[in-house]
Parts: sequence; C-alpha cells; structure tokens
Amino acid sequence: MKYNHLTTLLLTITAIISASCSSTQDASENGGQNTELSLNIEDGSMYQSIEHFGASDAWSCQFVGKWPDAKKDAIADLLFSTEDDAAGKPKGIGLSLWRFNIGAGSAEQGAASGIGDEWRRAESFLQPNGTYDWNRQAGQVWFANAAKQRGVQNLLVFPNSPPVSLTNNGKAFTSNAQASNLDDSKFSAYADYLVNVTEGLNNLGLDVDYISPLNEPQWDWADGGQEGTPFFNNEIAQITTLLSQKIEEKGLDTRINIAECAQIDYLYSTGNKPGRADQVKDFFIPGTANYVGNLPHLDNAISGHSYFTTSPYNNMVSKRQQLASTVSQVQGLRYWMSEYCILGDNAGEIEGNGRDLGISPALYLAKVIHSDLTVANATAWHWWIAISGYNYKDGLVYVDKNNTDGNYYESKMLWAMGNYSRFIRPGYKRVKISSSLGDIQAQSFLYSAYKDPSTGKLVTVVINTAPEDKVFVLKQNGTALTNLILYITSAQKNLEPATVTQGKVTIPSRSVVTIIAE
Repeated sequence: MKYNHLTTLLLTITAIISASCSSTQDASENGGQNTELSLNIEDGSMYQSIEHFGASDAWSCQFVGKWPDAKKDAIADLLFSTEDDAAGKPKGIGLSLWRFNIGAGSAEQGAASGIGDEWRRAESFLQPNGTYDWNRQAGQVWFANAAKQRGVQNLLVFPNSPPVSLTNNGKAFTSNAQASNLDDSKFSAYADYLVNVTEGLNNLGLDVDYISPLNEPQWDWADGGQEGTPFFNNEIAQITTLLSQKIEEKGLDTRINIAECAQIDYLYSTGNKPGRADQVKDFFIPGTANYVGNLPHLDNAISGHSYFTTSPYNNMVSKRQQLASTVSQVQGLRYWMSEYCILGDNAGEIEGNGRDLGISPALYLAKVIHSDLTVANATAWHWWIAISGYNYKDGLVYVDKNNTDGNYYESKMLWAMGNYSRFIRPGYKRVKISSSLGDIQAQSFLYSAYKDPSTGKLVTVVINTAPEDKVFVLKQNGTALTNLILYITSAQKNLEPATVTQGKVTIPSRSVVTIIAE
C-alpha cells in the first residue's frame, strides 16, 4: 500500500513537471481523473496601464514617403490602420505612437557627412544660415500625417544627433568616443532647436506629444555608421532642464521623455559606462547630483532599449526583474521600452543578420514583448525601424532599397507585434492570469491578459512556440468564457480571425494568438 501511494505521487509530480516544461494540456492523471488545463483571468488584480505601442520612421520614410501614393498608402495601412477588411481581418497593426526622427543635416552634406549609407543620413529643418525650412523631411512628414489620419494618438520626436551647425566637429557623429559632440555652451541653442522643431511641426498640424532629446547616450557613435553622439548623465540633466524651461516659455503641452538608454542594464547599474549609466537613480532619486524628476515638463517615465538582453530566456527574465525592482523604488515612475529589433546572435537562439519574413523571428519578437510587459512592467513598447530596406531582422515592413519606387513586403514580425498593438489599446490595464496547473509559463507557452476598464473587454495574448497545438479553457474569475474571437498569426496566417463559441481554445503550434472576450 505504501508503494502504491508513492507510485501515484511520483506519477502526479512527473506529469505536472511535464506540463510545466512542455506546456501542453496533457496534464497529470490523478485518481483516474484527467486534469484539464485552464487559464483563469483574475481581472480584479490589475498591474500597469498600457500607454502605447510604437515604431520609428528612421531612416527609410524620407524616401518611401515620396514613393507612389498607392504603395505608401498601403504601407501606412499596414502600420497604422485599426480597420478590418470585408472578411473581418485587420488591415494593419494599429500602432498608437509614431516616432519621428529629427535629422541633424547629414543628408544635405552628402558624402562629406562621413556617413557612407545615404539611407542612414537625415535631413534637418534647421538650415546652415539659422533659418528653418519646413519643406525638409517631406517623406517623414507624409508618414506622420498618414499616422494621424489613421487615428494614431501619439507623436514623439527624437534626434540621434544635434544639428551639424551646433556640433563640435560639424558632423552628425562624434570624433571623440569619450565625449559628446556638443559643447555645453551650445546646450541652450540645442534646447531652442528642439522646441522650435516641435512648434514648427505643431504648425504643420502634427501635434508633438513627446520630445526625446537624445538617443542611446551610452554608445560611442564615432564610426560614421549613422547620426549619433554619446552624452553623460550630467549633460543630459542640463539639457533636460533647459528644454523644460523653454517648453514652459513657449506654452507648449509637450512632455520630455528620457533617456533612451542603450541597454536596460544601464538603467539600474553602472556596468562599464561610469557617468553614463545607473540612470533611474541618477535622474529620478531626489538628492542625486543629476536629479531632474521634479521638472514640470518631464514625463514621469524612463525609457530604455531591450537590445543585447533577450537571450538566453532566463537572462531576459532576470534582467527585467532587476529593472522592475529598481523602477518600483521611485513613486509613480513608469518604464517605456522605447526601441528594439533583433540584433546580434542572441546566445545562438536567433541571428540578427538576414532578412526573414517568416514565423521564427516573429515568435522571438513576441517573447520579448511578453517579457517586457509582464516582467519589466513596461507601459509602452516601441519597435525600431518600421520600414527597412536592409538584409537584417530590423523591419516590420520591408522595401526595396530604392529612393523613388519599389516593392514592399509584409513580415510575420509585423503581424506578431499586431497581436499586441492592434488589440491592447492605450489605457488598457494588464491583469492577472494564471494556469490551473500552477505557473507553467515556460518559453514554449506564454500568456498575458489585459482589460479595457471602460468596457470590461478582455484581451489575452498567447504565444505557443512548441511543435504541437495547445488546448485549454479560458476563464474569468473561475467561469468559462464563451463567444471568443481569436486572431491567429502563424506561418500560414496573419491575424486571421476565428471564433470559439464555447468549450476549449486551441492555439496552433508555432503561433501567436490574441483572444478577445467582450
């Protein structure tokens, strides 16, 4: 009898462990009863509010925005539309924020800019004689207008470098990797420039909600690969203070977002970038030398980039746990994941090199979004370049690298991001969701849930990277949900709608699925 009890116990434990590792619905057999997998949404337990999902116009929109209307309109629909086609399928992924790259003027310099790739140069509204030409960056202005026309609620402007007329070397990248390319005597002029561009875009009908005054200040930006400059925390604090003052003087409603940290480690630790890191503490803890958290026009959010911190999976989780813990020490501080694409070799899991329109990079991307939202508690998530002409995993939509015309190509990364951005709208709250078998969130089976506080609508996103389908019952506070709408992204489908009137939900193998419960 003792042997029989032990055998039953061991079988039960083995089955539960198997479910945790393989994340299938084939749970334990206990006393002859099948344990059915269910996911239960406890929508009374709420976490962060989601502000927006976004992407950047750098650098391709300066060209693609001048392509034939039919093509650029189709691309804009893919990125911004929240409408459905006649078959009920989403026309696009419904981004809710658009990032506008304010160029430094390297495009006007041409080859003399030192940036060899013309698609990585950028025009500037500020001209060498100190005047502003609002006909510049016309392709980008077109896309910003297209976003607004399709209901995108937020516009953010960001430079990679100050304009070349202000930089130390007259170029849009630094000559000294250990120093910024902007003398402190030019900080006030730089703040003026950012406010002037904001006001100029407002006058064009493009209301700027956020200014991000610098980008990835930890990197050296001395190789001429693109526009960019390092900045030290004390310089960032000075520029941010001046910018807040000038926004106030102009009577603008625009908020400042800092500091586009190049790698999330530098938000909570010094690492190998002394003076350029530990930014949560440095900018938002009162009493520190570079504290700016009380500035009237500074948004109470800090932004960082998910690069080089996503593999292996346990490392991705642990770094985001550290980040969330650090951010939580500042009352009311929010975290934005403000830039990501697939870079590097990611511990052998996936290569950044090589364009891939298929499902594998889409599944990887979905896991990163999931971890940033559920572990780091990000309130915003932004992809890097929305439109890419490169042989790299950096685009949502890909195009021929042609200045005047070409073809465009949808990627599965576009639609996988749409599983989040199209359905989790600004103001939705992340809510608790758990499994009947305990916490079985493994790499192969990830799930998160969100609620619209105004309507009660529930949105659940499930990622299944396993080679077999997953089957479960979806519940709300213990009661099975019925009349569900599923949107499936897989090797064969792009946000393809399906319905489940009652009973079990099937998540196809190697797919990302959004489940809507009204």
